[in-house]
Amino acid sequence: MSSASSARPQSTFTMTHWGIYEIQASGGRIVDVKPWKNDPEPSRIGRSLLSVDHPSRVRAPMVSKGWLEGRGGGRRTRRGGGEFVELPWDEALDLVAEELERVKRTYGNAAIYAGSYGWASAGRFHHAQSQMHRFMNVVGGYTRSVNNYSFAAADIIVPYVVGCSYRELQGAMTDLSDVAANTNLLLSFGGIPLKNAQIEPGGQGRHVVGGLLRKARRNGCRFVNVSPLREDVAPELEAEWLPLRPNSDTALMLGLAHTLYAERLYDRAFVERYTVGFDTFSRYLLGVADGQARDADWAAAVTGVPAARIRELAREMASTRTMINVSWSIQRADHGEQPYWMAVTLAAMLGQIGLPGGGFAFGYGAVASIGSGMPRIRMPSLPSLHNPVDSYIPVARISDMLLDPGGAFDFNGQRLTYPDVRLIYWAGGNPFHHHQDINRLLEAWQRPETVIVHEPFWTATARHADIVLPATTVLERNDLGGSSQDNVLVAMRQAIPPVGGARNDYDIFADLARRLGVAETFTDGRSEMGWLRHLYAQLSERHTELPAFDDFWAQGVYEFGAQDSDDAPRRMLSEFRENPEAHPLSTPSGRIEIRSETIGDYGYSDCPEHPIWLEPSEWLGGATAVRYPLHLISNQPATRLHSQWDHGATSQDAKIRGLEAIRIHPHDAAARNIADGGVVVVCNDRGRCLAGARVTDAVMPGVVVLPTGAPFEPEHPGVVGSLDTRGNPNVLTRDHGTSRLAQGASAQTCLVDIVRYVSGESYDPLTNSGAATDAASGT
Repeated sequence: MSSASSARPQSTFTMTHWGIYEIQASGGRIVDVKPWKNDPEPSRIGRSLLSVDHPSRVRAPMVSKGWLEGRGGGRRTRRGGGEFVELPWDEALDLVAEELERVKRTYGNAAIYAGSYGWASAGRFHHAQSQMHRFMNVVGGYTRSVNNYSFAAADIIVPYVVGCSYRELQGAMTDLSDVAANTNLLLSFGGIPLKNAQIEPGGQGRHVVGGLLRKARRNGCRFVNVSPLREDVAPELEAEWLPLRPNSDTALMLGLAHTLYAERLYDRAFVERYTVGFDTFSRYLLGVADGQARDADWAAAVTGVPAARIRELAREMASTRTMINVSWSIQRADHGEQPYWMAVTLAAMLGQIGLPGGGFAFGYGAVASIGSGMPRIRMPSLPSLHNPVDSYIPVARISDMLLDPGGAFDFNGQRLTYPDVRLIYWAGGNPFHHHQDINRLLEAWQRPETVIVHEPFWTATARHADIVLPATTVLERNDLGGSSQDNVLVAMRQAIPPVGGARNDYDIFADLARRLGVAETFTDGRSEMGWLRHLYAQLSERHTELPAFDDFWAQGVYEFGAQDSDDAPRRMLSEFRENPEAHPLSTPSGRIEIRSETIGDYGYSDCPEHPIWLEPSEWLGGATAVRYPLHLISNQPATRLHSQWDHGATSQDAKIRGLEAIRIHPHDAAARNIADGGVVVVCNDRGRCLAGARVTDAVMPGVVVLPTGAPFEPEHPGVVGSLDTRGNPNVLTRDHGTSRLAQGASAQTCLVDIVRYVSGESYDPLTNSGAATDAASGT
């Protein structure tokens, strides 16, 4: 039939960060989304792709009316609270080009912040940050960001301890097939949350982590979940749950280490041959200098885990093949470097590093690839070119940078200075989701002269911009899909036309480059499909078995050869264990550094020369718990990737009255007269938000869990401290670096209180902490 609406649906494949999906489209709309048939445990997030043409789409270039009226003399309204006007693409791009030239000419390229942190969309070519960075580099450079919000503390501390970057260690992590075959006890700090293992940067063909863990359980492996959340380990793994006060993991590890030392259960020969600095650490462990031994009794007082159980667990660890896993979430807290450093120390004392099924792991369950054992294919990507500007910040210090231009700060042994940023350019991310203390960010966000954003949807970041350029999603363009941690390549053929006036980031930057006289350098003379063929040809040079591009493009999905079943699994540091002289680590000593002389020379009181317990600024054992007696955990949601596709069905189905659900223990709910399904206000000195109460004994008393990713939608836009109406936990979290070493995000160090919501109440946390106790729950 000739009508587009009655035509047979067209099928294609797409890659997302949560897997491969077969897309059926008809009449310019997505009509069905099916998981790839070869994925044994596909993510249910995929069905949210059906909402690609949601009313929240940005459908034309939009410019803040207050910014337009104030050009040359300062904007007329605060960002976040003003109106937008629609402009034609040519006029909008002229404005962007003029602003870039003005800021470069007046202040220099370091005044442009284009770190543009965020997951963006899967795709080797249309990766938003790669497009942004290439463009910025050809126009003279920009201030960049380093590290990430996910594991910044780990990224910095790991090289000092084992001599390689965390990313290198992640690629070498012991396969879970080795754990399934050889591990008797898997002790996991922060659990192994399978909701996180559905995600992989760039995408995952097959989700296998859950199956490997279940195989380990069938083979007799015992799991111990050290976490405030019972659900951090899947129920079918039948884990022992050891709930502990959040941020006290290092103290528990010290209590275990003390038992190993005092009862002579540690492997002295391993420690002497493979590590340095144990003598200094052991004096701290025994309390030689301060008289406080970090024994099981001391650890019990800090953590809430009974001393007898700590001693029993240490003895079990020493008597059997043990793998110690630490989640990413543990290091997103005050002094987040310490639990990772201490976990390596504890594993070294057991002496099982490099043995089958033994040692330590960082991040099982954090993403789909860690421990998966999948073959890894180095995928091509768009070259970003050279950035001539040597100005950068740790990514989680953006508010500090904007609020304190010219201010000095410590980072990883250096003394640096914050640049004076006048223009922010963002594509593929949402800082009003992932940054801590959003009210502080909101104030900092007023300081730059111009904010430019590429965005498919009206996110909070788009609503706090001056110029918003509508960008396409993965369904509206052609790309290559695949992760360098996996073995699947996807022909991501465009499924539907761009929604509204949306354009690809590449086309936007190419048009800007033409206006700025650098088009040829940016595009290399290639179109979208020209780049895809070029990148595919690069991959074909390394993998001659690949079919011709046109055949691959028609086929849709290509799997590289599966790992031979006879191949030995990855076993981290096995060569080092076999011969540390022939295979030394890249630390100054060539060994595991329990004490780092380098870190000691920095003189950081918040990250000294060996692992140590340091009291967090906010925790249930501290003075601030009197005022705010609940510890807030803001973890990754099960129904979306951070804030992406929050408007989709998978995410919306998990809401309570349209609000993000906050889990609370029955005892804490009863004390506040909160019913399951009721609307509550979560508050502290930094902010307030609404949430829907979900009462459950799967969290320990004194702890509440509010996942990240709900939109930031304040009751009074642009006003610092206004009640957030959707349940964004980052209006509550603390914007402070983990330490002067890593300056990572410390969102998991956060105390709050909760009250029942009554419409019309002010909910000022300083004066109204109990205003709703005698009113009906909900609205």
